[in-house]
Amino acid sequence: MSSLRAKIQDVFNEPACEQNRGKDAKARKEGCSKPLTPGAAAGGCAFDGAKIVLQPITDVAHLIHAPLACEGNSWDNRGAASSGPTLWRTSFTTDLTELDVVMGRGERKLFKAIREIQEAYGPPAIFVYPTCVTALIGDDIEAVCKRAAEKFGLPVVPVNAPGFVGSKNLGNKLAGEALLDHVIGTAEPDDAGPYDINIVGEFNLSGEFWLVKPLLDRLGIRVRACIPGDARYLDIASAHRARAAMMVCSTALINLAHKMEQRWDIPFFEGSFYGITDTSEALRQISQLLVKKGADPEILGRTEALIADEEAIAWKKLAAYRPRLEGKRVLLNTGGVKSWSVVHALMEIGIEIVGTSVKKSTVGDKERIKQILKDDNHMFEQMTPRELYAMLSEHKADIMLSGGRTQFVALKAKTPWLDINQERQHPYAGYDGMVELVRQIDLAIHNPIWRQVREPAPWDCQRAVREELPSTKSETATLHVVQEFAGTTADDLGEC
Repeated sequence: MSSLRAKIQDVFNEPACEQNRGKDAKARKEGCSKPLTPGAAAGGCAFDGAKIVLQPITDVAHLIHAPLACEGNSWDNRGAASSGPTLWRTSFTTDLTELDVVMGRGERKLFKAIREIQEAYGPPAIFVYPTCVTALIGDDIEAVCKRAAEKFGLPVVPVNAPGFVGSKNLGNKLAGEALLDHVIGTAEPDDAGPYDINIVGEFNLSGEFWLVKPLLDRLGIRVRACIPGDARYLDIASAHRARAAMMVCSTALINLAHKMEQRWDIPFFEGSFYGITDTSEALRQISQLLVKKGADPEILGRTEALIADEEAIAWKKLAAYRPRLEGKRVLLNTGGVKSWSVVHALMEIGIEIVGTSVKKSTVGDKERIKQILKDDNHMFEQMTPRELYAMLSEHKADIMLSGGRTQFVALKAKTPWLDINQERQHPYAGYDGMVELVRQIDLAIHNPIWRQVREPAPWDCQRAVREELPSTKSETATLHVVQEFAGTTADDLGEC
């Protein structure tokens, strides 16, 4: 556990973390992430965060050394997509029982599970995840993985991020440390070139990266490794030979990008593929970094030509939606890079932002929002469901973009809602993705169901009619009038 504590402290002291730079020495030691409160829900543990980052490596076997529930609760927890291998969709767990714990059979059972996976599937590597139970009973995961790697002749990578050590975000960073310690730099490519890049922190949710990669292909830029979206083990193992990198989500993997720059001189920048302007700027910065690392400057001209063509096509498609959406108000309840990149994307087509959550955003993210919105009055650290409901029910927003956990608040307030987080069904990255995002917002806002659900129910109209009847009328007359309304619909009654 002492090595794990040292690793956690190293992650907390990450110098590339913008949130850490403004602290004094004492505050910096307390860490970048807010510590967990025992017994309180924190939106995911460190194990969950590590699994989120590494599971999209599609040809690897992911083995959870724990009782069954740990894997059952975290399996397929993101909508990442694969263009090939499907091994990552298979759940592997040692399924420890109380008897295994009492009798001290955890390490033996883990070694046996690794052997069975190697014999049945022959993966290029096996990632092993300890959880709270196996970490607390003291199973030496690293020793078992080292012995198994020697015995079976394949990489067996310990991902030392048991749930109790911290938050999901800490688990993200510990997963990056596992890649640095055991994977990246372990294979040498025979085709390294001056146009190789890494994309760090891209999860390929709903196949989003597949909308961006063709743009890079047209520029002759090869993605050496997309970490972790739709990744292969050998791609990540040879990622140290890339010439430049783009950081998509610094909240999760800033430590990985920074240490790759230190060790292998791979410069990186943080950008976004959400929105037309940000996508164009990301392509420009990638090309500029490659030129600084020795690529032919002619790529800069080709990049501008590509941007001009793609922007013209995208704006032409978006022109049809502008009259229908201009001036519409959006409440964005998310965090991280989406807190500013999606804001910028929506404002490009005339949509008004009435609020955006910054709970999971870095200091840099918040500064970008201030620059885009010109003030910080529309930023909120946290908004309770009751506050969200009050804001939506008072019609301060025409639609809410958020994750699945708050969709029912919008539905209760009879307000359109669109999933912008990992469970979404549509890709929103790149030029085509921006058009798709706007199309989905248009469909949600102008869905005729909202006009119907906002109208009073027929029985409410009947009650209103009954109450408005003159008191001199008899009970028989009242019943007769109500019966006349019983066969009508809300459309027939209008506003009653």
